[in-house]
Amino acid sequence: MPQAPRLTIAFDNYPGLAGCRCLWGFSAWIEIEGRNLLFDTGSNGRILLQNLATLGLAPRALDLLVLSHPHWDHMGGLDSILELNPRLTLAVHEGFSQHLIADLPGLCGELIVLGPEPRCLAPGIYASGVLDSDPPEQALLIESGGVTAVISGCAHPGMARVVEGASAFLGKPLDWAIGGFHLMNAAAPQIEETIQALRAQGVRAVIPTHCTGDLAKAAFRRAYGARCLEGGPGRQWDLADIPPL
Repeated sequence: MPQAPRLTIAFDNYPGLAGCRCLWGFSAWIEIEGRNLLFDTGSNGRILLQNLATLGLAPRALDLLVLSHPHWDHMGGLDSILELNPRLTLAVHEGFSQHLIADLPGLCGELIVLGPEPRCLAPGIYASGVLDSDPPEQALLIESGGVTAVISGCAHPGMARVVEGASAFLGKPLDWAIGGFHLMNAAAPQIEETIQALRAQGVRAVIPTHCTGDLAKAAFRRAYGARCLEGGPGRQWDLADIPPL
């Protein structure tokens, strides 16, 4: 069985490891089955590269870059990564600007433009397929080393819907739900509804960060206890290590 995936938050607006900078946005580095993957690039390339250097993570070692949706705080570091690694495979979806999509083939190695259907991008790594929301968004699915996870950039379609689709595609509950849960402007009843939906779907542990919001993060901590982990740039996890209840 492959070694369990390892995830590092590379960019976040919540504080993390000393020496890493915080700005609004999100990016996660995943080591999985001998490949290095970056999911989203935060809002600022210079800060993303600084954080990666602090963490000893080299953009030239990336095999795959996946973008969740075309908002500035998730693709702001795209040019900085491609400048250092123009050979990587880049996966976007048909909800991105067609002008951008037309320009990208000359800036990366292989370009993958995803539609609504889930797709395997590499062993253990899947795109959810673009979900109908404003803006359209895709999530990253992981099934490797006995671990299942979904990573969301912002969860504009709703985190419960993102998890539901990921679980249905993988055919099993998820160990992890990670990333932006887009509840920063939500009232308490909507937050509680999302928590109950994720628990009912069997999500075992969560890392709610970026656009989740303080109120929602506190509610997830109450609901999940030790299995609700803090985000922030520089925080790292072996995803096989789910905290005990």
